[in-house]
Amino acid sequence: MAGIATTIWTTLKSYLDWVYFPKISWTDVLDIIIIAYLIYHILLWMKTSRAWTLLRGVIVILLFLGLAALLRLNTILWISRKLINVFILTIVILFQPELRAALDELGRKNIIKSLLSNNVNRPGDAKISDRTVFELVKTATELSKTKTGALIVLEHETPLGEYIKSGISLDAEITEQLLVNIFEKNTPLHDGAVIIRDNRIVAATCYLPLTGRTDVNKELGTRHRAGLGISETTDSMTLIVSEETGGISIAFGGVLYRDLDEDGIRKQLARIQDKPEERPVRGVRPKKGGHKA
Repeated sequence: MAGIATTIWTTLKSYLDWVYFPKISWTDVLDIIIIAYLIYHILLWMKTSRAWTLLRGVIVILLFLGLAALLRLNTILWISRKLINVFILTIVILFQPELRAALDELGRKNIIKSLLSNNVNRPGDAKISDRTVFELVKTATELSKTKTGALIVLEHETPLGEYIKSGISLDAEITEQLLVNIFEKNTPLHDGAVIIRDNRIVAATCYLPLTGRTDVNKELGTRHRAGLGISETTDSMTLIVSEETGGISIAFGGVLYRDLDEDGIRKQLARIQDKPEERPVRGVRPKKGGHKA
């Protein structure tokens, strides 16, 4: 029995002699914490800007090069080695606006305060609350009566930071009175789009990309084309009031829903509230909130 135990101990000892146990000091722990903090905030910054989309493209290229290395595609690997410097320079050029914005934010940021702050969302908080829906429905119907043009974008999952920066920054509670006043003709903020994030008005007079589709109704003006354009590039929802007809439309997912009434607006806005869908009664088809363009 003693011989078996000795043999096992000798075997374990010979195995453990090959295992390296690094000595970890408090400076190593601090080093890991700092790097983890930096990586976390870099990823957080990327997710709130266009850099996240560009990063995914870079990852696809790296995966392709990894596959080429596994399959020993020598020609592709030779070309990639020759173009590595050009590739790095291209990445810097592509990310230049985001890098500049990040450095500017870093210079104005209070790091100690951000470490101590609590940014966890409270339970029950929603990006689009029932109160926001109520105020938007009232706003749209009021503007429709006076044929006052309006363009209101509701951010969903895709960040709209670059479009927010194109306008005038605000931080205001959503009310019918405020929105009607913003879109009043000949006022400083009436031209352009209002953007809503987390149940707050965050910017006005924002510029939106116009849709490039050729099958859009020629009767539709710039507001409708801008609403369609932003819905094609992001998952946001845009509420549009026509200045010519007073008609109310909503653009979502590259589709324009026109001639909406109060109930139709409410149903469309409920689509981005992330609420569980109610099961329709068997044999009864749900009514649509408007017809598509």
